[in-house]
Amino acid sequence: MGSNPLPSFVNVLILLVLNGQGPMTAKVEAKSTVHIVYLGERQHDDPKRVTDSHHDLLATVVGSKEVASDLMVYSYRHGFSGFAAKLTESQAQKLSELPGVVRVIPNSLHRLQTTRSWDFLGLSSHYPNHVLQNSKMGDGVIIGVFDTGIWPESKAFSDEGLGPIPSHWKGVCKSGDQFNAATHCNRKIIGARWFIDGFLAEYGQPLNTSDDPEFLSPRDANGHGTHTSSTASGAYVRNVSYRGLLYGTVRGGAPRARLAIYKVCWNVLGGQCASADILKAFDEAIHDGVDVLSLSIGYSLPLFSDVDEQDGIATGSFHAVARGITVVCGAANEGPSAQTVQNTAPWILTVAASTMDRALPTPIMLGNNKTFLGQAIFTGKEKGFTGLTYPEGTGLDPTSAGACQSLSLNSTLVAGKVVLCFASVTGRVAVRLAAATVQEAGGIGLIIAKNPSDALIECRDDFPCIEVDYEIGTRILYYIRSTKSPTVKLGHSKTLVGKPVSAKVAFFSSRGPSSIAPEILKPDITAPGVNILAATSQLDQWMDGGYAIHSGTSMATPHVSGIVALLKAIHPNWSPAAIKSALVTTARTKDASGFPLFAEGSPKKLGNPFDFGGGIVNPNGAADPGLVYDMGLSDYIHYLCAMGYNNSAISRLTGQSTACPAEKPSFLDVNLPSITISSLRSSVTLTRTVTNVGSPNSIYRADIEPPTGMTVTVKPHILVFNSRTKKISFNVTVCATKQVNTGYFFGSLTWRNEQNAVRIPLSVKTEVLESYADDN
Repeated sequence: MGSNPLPSFVNVLILLVLNGQGPMTAKVEAKSTVHIVYLGERQHDDPKRVTDSHHDLLATVVGSKEVASDLMVYSYRHGFSGFAAKLTESQAQKLSELPGVVRVIPNSLHRLQTTRSWDFLGLSSHYPNHVLQNSKMGDGVIIGVFDTGIWPESKAFSDEGLGPIPSHWKGVCKSGDQFNAATHCNRKIIGARWFIDGFLAEYGQPLNTSDDPEFLSPRDANGHGTHTSSTASGAYVRNVSYRGLLYGTVRGGAPRARLAIYKVCWNVLGGQCASADILKAFDEAIHDGVDVLSLSIGYSLPLFSDVDEQDGIATGSFHAVARGITVVCGAANEGPSAQTVQNTAPWILTVAASTMDRALPTPIMLGNNKTFLGQAIFTGKEKGFTGLTYPEGTGLDPTSAGACQSLSLNSTLVAGKVVLCFASVTGRVAVRLAAATVQEAGGIGLIIAKNPSDALIECRDDFPCIEVDYEIGTRILYYIRSTKSPTVKLGHSKTLVGKPVSAKVAFFSSRGPSSIAPEILKPDITAPGVNILAATSQLDQWMDGGYAIHSGTSMATPHVSGIVALLKAIHPNWSPAAIKSALVTTARTKDASGFPLFAEGSPKKLGNPFDFGGGIVNPNGAADPGLVYDMGLSDYIHYLCAMGYNNSAISRLTGQSTACPAEKPSFLDVNLPSITISSLRSSVTLTRTVTNVGSPNSIYRADIEPPTGMTVTVKPHILVFNSRTKKISFNVTVCATKQVNTGYFFGSLTWRNEQNAVRIPLSVKTEVLESYADDN
């Protein structure tokens, strides 16, 4: 990507791409004249009256309706009420003091965050009678995608075989720079808009530069939006590969679902998106009639509160979910550290990223006849036996010369050779800097020793960048040091799929617990997000024949969005919470061989709910979950009260008068498909309610796997459903058998009958209260 700097008033909090992995968006702070004036739920159903009231309100501060009209950037009038306007600080302060104004906050920027994955998830088109067929491949469902736009000419967006546009669609296709609504929209791409005013107010520079080309239209210059859109709902495209690797059929999760494109992110520094634009896209998408919203967008820590419009996503998604629209967001790419998960509001479906049962082994043959397998995307000319070198350093830090991110090379010693380096930081930036340095010095290949991660980094011009772990890297280094003229042969990458390869939570995938509400388990679910092959923009520098491989929770998010579309087609009346519950309670925590799911890290470890939520998404199981932990407005109000937000803010957000109880309610009683206790001192009792969505006459029995050092009891222990009893509440009591100051322990509660196993994760941390005598 280009290095076009943002203006000096923008303080970039994130370096290039988050953790170097596939793009998920991260927050950028900005001091600007654009402010968002949030007024909560609409007071009128007539959009014109709502907009007129916004102009009237602004006019009371700026002097006239004419001036108000000039200053207005957006009027939010469909999903909620409010506006974005160019204001001085004093004007913003005066507006914030007016009756009916919930908050006035500055605009801010966010940043951007297949051939095998669907078979891995059990959605192969070769098998009848599963969710793909039962849902008619998502036909009739509309997926809205907030991203960088779309490349409409891609075969992934063909409307061949699709029927009329769904009757509930009220949106539009808008023409613009190199995007003609009449020809580029069809029965697949049924809507396309772009929102840039909020961003331009911050950026203040031309967008269409030689480094970062851009279109003032829904057309995608970056490629990220095309990739996510085709993953969610791309049509079948057969005989696709990436430089000869990953050969197969590319398609989306819901191939017959329709796409509504909302371009809110712009091709600057990898993709920037303004809160004002995101809120406007939510406002329009709610009006347009989308069924699912997919956002591979986020921000950086620390997190904003759920009622702070500087986030843009939590507030906008609340209004969408209140209208039955499921909102799917990425967990972020700041793993494997704990408490890095983003998009943590309980009404959002938050997605972590996993690998799948596919690898790209690449042989490294040393001159001593030993062969190691690295991982790479290398299909260029095979490198026969040639020289192998490691840049030995001198002085107080002899290893610094061989660090990938700061290689110090002697061109005479490197020319024509393969170089070994050790990466002390993760991410694609270090690897690509090293590759560029080696190429400039005349080297012909690079072996990178780094933390194990299956998210591969491709280097340009078929230059081999082969990744190994530190152990293999050290063994190669010892060979170099023990041999006068070390040599190496680099083979081509191969594609390996199936049981020999075990899926893992990706190294970069952000982990829980949530930093603002640890009792709300995040992430919710995990889906493939590593080395995903999908359509992309023709301007994507990593494109091969219209397709590219990318990694990130950005890639995992549309996998779940596509699955949600299938579930909506089968169960159109299910709430977003019911859909989330179905996904969480049926997810897989073991691989195809029955081994527990691992999580990449330092070192790899057994995965837990803070890594993967419920587990790896299981679409066929989710279509028939048996029981769901449903939630509605009252449950979200319970959560907002537990967070301590004031009654006025909650009332405006929800559109109804709310008075939180004098005694703050417990997070533990929010009806989530999970139980997380962040501070257990002795014992606690909480309540959950399940709704039967399976056979009317069903009996479920509790199966408990208590966390280590805990006892867990459930009352009642048996749930009996019939035609009259569709909902049953039960109590869960968790007791600590031993109080110790340690970390979390994990278990599960599963309701079982002959057909279903409805599993929720248990995560508990005990806390010891100690009193210290004053020695004085």
